[in-house]
Amino acid sequence: MNSCQKLGTFMKPSYRKMLQKSCCFHRSNAEETMAWSESVDTLLANKDGLAAFRTFLKSEFSEENVEFWLACEDFKKTKSSTKIASKAQKIYSDFIQAECSKEINIDFHTKTHISQNISEPNLSCFDDAQRLIYSLMAKDSFPRFLRSEAYKELAKKQQNGNQKKWFPFL
Repeated sequence: MNSCQKLGTFMKPSYRKMLQKSCCFHRSNAEETMAWSESVDTLLANKDGLAAFRTFLKSEFSEENVEFWLACEDFKKTKSSTKIASKAQKIYSDFIQAECSKEINIDFHTKTHISQNISEPNLSCFDDAQRLIYSLMAKDSFPRFLRSEAYKELAKKQQNGNQKKWFPFL
């Protein structure tokens, strides 16, 4: 039985199912898992933290925000001008365009500005929208993640596991 399966035995069935679908964030140690609560930046910078956060957002049907943020991070690293145009169009059609499958919730002004400039995109064309989505994640999704049973159970389990290393009688 791997550590995800062991952890799953302590969780409610709905969280156990969520854990089984994305079982890679169990590799972080207790310190890393607890560090995720420091800031959304710490969480997003940690591969396992990001995986746990994405799994949580999927369970709440709001993964488009982190997917958009990640797409923008990748987009900003693009060097080729032809790839800039194709990646910008892909981000636009996936996240910005009206009634697209992963439409993010941004204000009319920001959406209009992007729509007007998408024909000649540059590496900063999504910056305003990315800032808005980051702010939304930091103020809304991230605190909900930290209050979630999935995160609490994972942190508790890892703390207990860490204590057992120091106190084998626990």
